[in-house]
Amino acid sequence: MENQIKIKPTTSDLIAARKREFLETNNIKGRQMYDHVQDDFKNARSFIDKSIKSTGIIYDDRFSNHLCAWDINYPENPQRYESIIKRCNELGLIERCIRLQCRNATNDELLMKHSQSIIDILKSTDNTQSFDLLQTLSSKFDAIYFHPSTYKQSLLATGSSIELVKAICENKIQNGMAFIRPPGHHAMKAEFCGYCFFNNVAIAAEYVLRHYSVSKILIVDWDVHHGQATQQMFYDDPRVLYFSIHRYENGQFWPNLRESDWDYTGNGDGQGFNINVPLNATGMRDTDYLAIFHQILLPVASEFQPDLILISSGYDAALGCPEGEMEVTPACYAHLVHSLMGFACGRVAVLLEGGYCLKSLAEGAALTLKSLLGDPCPALDMTSNPSNSIVQTIQNVIFAHQKYWKCFQVDFLLSQSFRALSMYSYDEEPLSEFPTANCYPTQDISKIDEFSVLQHLISETQLLNINNKVCVSFDLIMDQKHESSESGHPECPGRISAILNMFNEFQLTHRLLILPSREAEESELLLAHSKEHIDEMSNLYKLSPSELSDKEKCYDSVYLTTDTFKVSTLASGCLLQVVDSVMNNESASGVAVIRPPGHHAELDIACGFCIFNSVAIAANYALNKYGLKRIMILDWDIHFGNGTMRAFSSDPRVLYVSIHRYQNAKFFPCSEEGSHKVTGSGSGEGYTINIPWNKNGMGDAEYISVMQNIILPIAYEFCPELVLVSAGFDAAIGDPLGGCKVTPECYGHLTHFLSSLANGKVILALEGGYNIDAVSYCMTMCTKALLGDPLPPLDLEYPICKNAQKTIKRVINVQKNYWSCFKFFNYERTSKHSFSIND
Repeated sequence: MENQIKIKPTTSDLIAARKREFLETNNIKGRQMYDHVQDDFKNARSFIDKSIKSTGIIYDDRFSNHLCAWDINYPENPQRYESIIKRCNELGLIERCIRLQCRNATNDELLMKHSQSIIDILKSTDNTQSFDLLQTLSSKFDAIYFHPSTYKQSLLATGSSIELVKAICENKIQNGMAFIRPPGHHAMKAEFCGYCFFNNVAIAAEYVLRHYSVSKILIVDWDVHHGQATQQMFYDDPRVLYFSIHRYENGQFWPNLRESDWDYTGNGDGQGFNINVPLNATGMRDTDYLAIFHQILLPVASEFQPDLILISSGYDAALGCPEGEMEVTPACYAHLVHSLMGFACGRVAVLLEGGYCLKSLAEGAALTLKSLLGDPCPALDMTSNPSNSIVQTIQNVIFAHQKYWKCFQVDFLLSQSFRALSMYSYDEEPLSEFPTANCYPTQDISKIDEFSVLQHLISETQLLNINNKVCVSFDLIMDQKHESSESGHPECPGRISAILNMFNEFQLTHRLLILPSREAEESELLLAHSKEHIDEMSNLYKLSPSELSDKEKCYDSVYLTTDTFKVSTLASGCLLQVVDSVMNNESASGVAVIRPPGHHAELDIACGFCIFNSVAIAANYALNKYGLKRIMILDWDIHFGNGTMRAFSSDPRVLYVSIHRYQNAKFFPCSEEGSHKVTGSGSGEGYTINIPWNKNGMGDAEYISVMQNIILPIAYEFCPELVLVSAGFDAAIGDPLGGCKVTPECYGHLTHFLSSLANGKVILALEGGYNIDAVSYCMTMCTKALLGDPLPPLDLEYPICKNAQKTIKRVINVQKNYWSCFKFFNYERTSKHSFSIND
């Protein structure tokens, strides 16, 4: 771009240049850096033979035996299991899974987390036919009933949980789901509690820690009741990060424990490894749960980097459940589990806990399983303003955990004057005898309209299962033509073949739908360019070499050849082929391996290696042909996409987000329009989001932080119907122009996060990237992410650098005027009852 490379650099030249830049920037003398540049792609290469495996499922009709014989309306009933199996069969999900064999847990396995005395009590009920005796025993425990089958069914639930995680750890399956009952997360070491007898998740976790080379487990408990027993069992264990989202209402909601609040963070070596997110109001929606994930769980999981994820998957926060009184849609659970599937190399086990509205339970569980199977996440409605209560809770949790997690040690999350609030108002005496019937919430008749809303949601949710996960379009003419006369020019034909060769090396090609190429027609080019510009480019073939050289001087960083028009129209046409395949549901997502790049090309002028703006053409093409109302363009090329931004600056249908190196407008294209202050114009104001780096050297942690703190929250609020990525890889490690150090696997993870949007309709179009090895690995990792393959774990350097923190804070301060998702940042509340847990 502004500095054309006139001599093709050797690998040693690039290493030396990178080393000089690093040493000069950091004022370091004599340190051995970049001595092993060939290892920059070691993590990516290590996943060359790792592709997605099957999803496992474990269930057994014996889970219908356990019931409350003296109260037919008891909410924890066999219909829960039966409704889930029925819905999964209706959607054809079970036949797509590998069915695992259930088994009973052994006594030794139970003893890993329970006392022999409590095991013996349950064993004594086996086949007992005196229901009076069983009811009397039930009254000694909180929210418990016994049935003659309870002991064997509890053994079966725990044993099945172990079998599921064993199959995952032994690489027999990628992920899986256990449809089991009774639930387990309230079962304590020596006490039954809350419908639970043996703690299925805790025992499964302990089993894995003892039998496999797993050192870090993340347990996510989104049941609406706090899994206090799971918390207790790992409270001082740093190997297990327990994360619970639960209704609390300052202790007024069951199990009414002070230890369920945000300031219970673990003990001893386990400090910081217990994260409670207490909900102090009912009616929490998708917006609130997604905010918890984006602001707390995903950053912590990124730093923790678990080897295995276990989910205590209760559906009692779902719309219509009388126990939870929350309003989470069934589709939201697909998004929650999808966001976790990028961690732990995709090793995720989902174990059923609660959920007592049969319709939302069955739908939520089925959509969770669909997500595990790799199907696109159903589109959610636009998220709205997060509640004040959840804002306070999220701030409290971050406040409590800042000293434990470096991802929270940034200056844009909390103001310096913030003090957390904690109130516990439950003061009833514990019962010595518990009710055994009519002791549970019933459906409020005034909320019966929730069922019609729920039915409408289910009927209107578009559930896709598309045979072709990813399509690809390219043309080898782009790999053979349009080459600069300057030796060693970075934008060279070899970029295309290098990517295709890497696809072959990673054995991806046969898994992709290869689309025929075509040239874009003039009417399509006119979607983003003037007739004059198109005519000028189409006549290049008539010019002599000297005339072409003279014409190049009219542009900024552009070279021209007699093949320029053909290759450029092929680039745009190939991308349009991908758009058609994805929008017609022939393919779920797509990749366009094209050149030259396009995002600098404006209405009537070529710029920065770019002739026609393929992504801008594609966006307008999709708007016009398919009647789309909302398209998101994410431009992660290291250079600001001035052409794309200008094309849509006043169009509210297109959200343009750009992460780029800016250097206070001194980095190409040296335009102040790349500033964080530029937000669009007219009706498009607020739909341009610039995230400008004012320093080189940004890496994985900075890019992941931007994705979690800015891009995902805005994307869910915008709710795109299509996501186009201007996928330049010149921020990649080793790039001669970008000066940053983003790894190929990081690009894969960014792509995974995006793939939950727009019913999975995500399309990547190659832009820049001038280290051919880096470009090849990066596009390959992105393609593997779209295919659903496990991705290499990231080694993130938290906290992110101060310069990046400053950029993120500036962006948020501008964009909070347009997007309600930024309500969290620097939210300040003072009270005479405020206190600091550090006081």
